[in-house]
Amino acid sequence: MDQVRILWADDEIDLLKPHVIFLKDKGYEVTTVTSGNEAIELAEKQDFDIVFLDENMPGLSGLETLTRLKNLHNDVPVVMITKSEEENLMEDAIGSKIADYLIKPVNPNQILLALKKILDNKRIVSEKTTSGYQQEFRNIGMTLSDKLSHTEWTDVYKKLVFWELELGKSQDAGMNEVLTMQKREANVAFSKFIEQNYISWLNGKEKNPPTLSHTLLKNKLAPQLDKEGPLFFMLIDNLRYDQWKVLQPVLSQYFKVESEDLFFSILPTATQYARNALFAGLMPSEIEKRFPNAWLNDEDEGGKNMHEEEFLAANLKRLGKDVKFSYNKITNHTAGKKLADSFSNLMQNKLNVIVYNFVDMLSHARTEMEVIRELADDDAAYRSLTLSWFEHSPLHDMIKQVADRGARMIITTDHGTIKVTEPSKVVGDRNVNTNLRYKQGKSLDYIKKDVFEIRNPADAFLPKQHVSTAFVFAKQDLFFAYPNNYNHYVTYYRNTFQHGGISLEEMIIPFVILSAK
Repeated sequence: MDQVRILWADDEIDLLKPHVIFLKDKGYEVTTVTSGNEAIELAEKQDFDIVFLDENMPGLSGLETLTRLKNLHNDVPVVMITKSEEENLMEDAIGSKIADYLIKPVNPNQILLALKKILDNKRIVSEKTTSGYQQEFRNIGMTLSDKLSHTEWTDVYKKLVFWELELGKSQDAGMNEVLTMQKREANVAFSKFIEQNYISWLNGKEKNPPTLSHTLLKNKLAPQLDKEGPLFFMLIDNLRYDQWKVLQPVLSQYFKVESEDLFFSILPTATQYARNALFAGLMPSEIEKRFPNAWLNDEDEGGKNMHEEEFLAANLKRLGKDVKFSYNKITNHTAGKKLADSFSNLMQNKLNVIVYNFVDMLSHARTEMEVIRELADDDAAYRSLTLSWFEHSPLHDMIKQVADRGARMIITTDHGTIKVTEPSKVVGDRNVNTNLRYKQGKSLDYIKKDVFEIRNPADAFLPKQHVSTAFVFAKQDLFFAYPNNYNHYVTYYRNTFQHGGISLEEMIIPFVILSAK
């Protein structure tokens, strides 16, 4: 690392000679001056990495010197050193974008700490993060070899997301690559776990199954309706757990988190299955049976999520929750703004359900629009784009209005999404659905090791359109590709975000209860 160059301006610099010697012994290059004017003259001729500036110098004051230094080199950090603890002086200095301030008398270690905090902070944080993950890497690796329960799997996924976000700040490409490999290893083990346990969860063969899409409202929402005041249920379609974690700091300005749970999306992890099941409190084949005119299968024409309000009303009635509720689905910016503008009307309801489709649209746009593909070419960029959208969205305005009115709020989703990287060949007739992560049909040919196959849809409470209908779900980060026009198809869809199959990212999703601060 190049030697750090310090400019130190103080009219009593001779008294600080021991400090200067201390810093030079630590490897820093220190240039001293006794006035603000000298500091400006030197800064015009030389580059410095940091400036220590006495606030109370004769002639040009510390604050005046600071202003001129910032005009010369706005990006050079300045540490103000003052004898005064007056609040207005500190506010003036902070408002002028100082990096730190110290109160005289200062000791050498204070100076050294300020240097490390300002100049070495990113490097130190990066090294600590890398070291922390290196230790956790071994622990997670050992855990993956165990026979895990569904709660242990949610813990593993939380840890992986935590380190993904932490390493994202450190810019350590090597460790990010290691984490990507470990996530892939985790998804291999998770796919096996789902194959071994999913059918048992649905058929009551496990004493303590996880909360799934169709049991979410019964297990998690219903108890909240017994509490005072209106409740807002915000379902953001396709919101992964890591995306929730980057939205959380924005929401923490207005809300405190009462609880943060993870639940499991049903298969397929696709909107028409998972979201209908969530609102109906029923599995897809049960919805088809109970609402024959409202359920559409993959082969049927028409919108597949057109009856959520009807499903929700029937579910609340079965749960014994006779409450006044509203249901709004937002599919574009204009509709979102319109609802935000008429928000006060919703306060009369006990429950307000708002389905917001933006993140789902973003994932589809990322597949179809070159500019979005370039803006979100990996998971970190995809999270960043989600955050940027949210901060400028009508949903953000609505959430602030919920907080202003002191109401409680739930944020959740219907399924997540995964960046797919490798193709898996599949063959089917022309009636096979188009989803890249699951296929259902009567004449499917596929690579068995790449999929979780359900030969009898009734086992998974899925509709059976034909006598020989089967479902297959892509594991890990695979996506289905047809042999005809194979190379073009693979090139187009590789590294896009898809859902419908089995992965931690698609299946383990957030349910967060928030109360206004």
